[in-house]
Amino acid sequence: MSFQQVSFQEIERVRRNVEWPTMALAALIYGLWFAATFFWRALPWPALVLLGGVAVAWQMSLQHEVIHNHPTRWRRLNRAIGAWPLAIWLPYDIYRVSHLQHHNDNRLTDPLDDPESYYFNAAQWRALGPLGRALWRAQSTLAGRLVIGPALAMVGLWAGEFKRVAHGDRRHLAMLARHALQAGVVLVWVVGVCGMPLWIYFWAFVYVGTALALIRSFAEHRAETDVERRTAIVEGSLLLGPLFLFNNLHAAHHLRASLPWYDIPRWYRLNRAALIARNGGLVYRSYFDVARRYLFKPHDEALHPSTQDSQA
Repeated sequence: MSFQQVSFQEIERVRRNVEWPTMALAALIYGLWFAATFFWRALPWPALVLLGGVAVAWQMSLQHEVIHNHPTRWRRLNRAIGAWPLAIWLPYDIYRVSHLQHHNDNRLTDPLDDPESYYFNAAQWRALGPLGRALWRAQSTLAGRLVIGPALAMVGLWAGEFKRVAHGDRRHLAMLARHALQAGVVLVWVVGVCGMPLWIYFWAFVYVGTALALIRSFAEHRAETDVERRTAIVEGSLLLGPLFLFNNLHAAHHLRASLPWYDIPRWYRLNRAALIARNGGLVYRSYFDVARRYLFKPHDEALHPSTQDSQA
């Protein structure tokens, strides 16, 4: 099994400077967000929710792009483009650290080593208690992930951060302090300048945007003994593909994380057969296919295959 390299090498030569398609995309996303917040009173509720949710979810995809050293070779400039917490609850620096750890592909989905894993070992599963286990089972369906997944993600992240700070983690405290300043700037614009009530921004922008972003992560990994078979592909995503900056083709992203978003489809087309052979055929025709299979059916079992303790 081999992968086409020509286009990848060409991309590497170009992206040493500035990736102008990503710069244009960033301008579009922030322009959409500024327009939706400033003109919120003039928008019907469905339009406000649609535009607000898309703006926040799209910017979360942009943050993912920035974490992988796009769109320039200057990290400070990249950070200035991507670090603004339009979703409020997600600190960019903490997201960056955890996501890069997630890209240790040999440990993908491992509940001890992958911070983005939705799996548990037996001890962790028991520690959740009855309510925690019931909530996990609910959010393991696509419907549950959309409805309660954002709340669980928010509570889970901040519970972990408060615990770290309480135990004297100064590095995370500094990250949270930077996040608080940036989130304050966002809220000064939203509440102070635009006059939008915080509850409207939370539900129409933050919660809906996070729910949209969670569609991408819902089926992109599956715990398997064979590491190469843990990363999925979702094809045929004409709307959600661009919203997720083509990370629906997730096996391609994990194999070539330095590819800019706009070159992922081309590289995927060149290497489709090899990628599908590599991931054992873990391919969905579209997100409608994902919904057909898992809207009310769990995508995962709680216990990771690596666990040695069968008690749950």
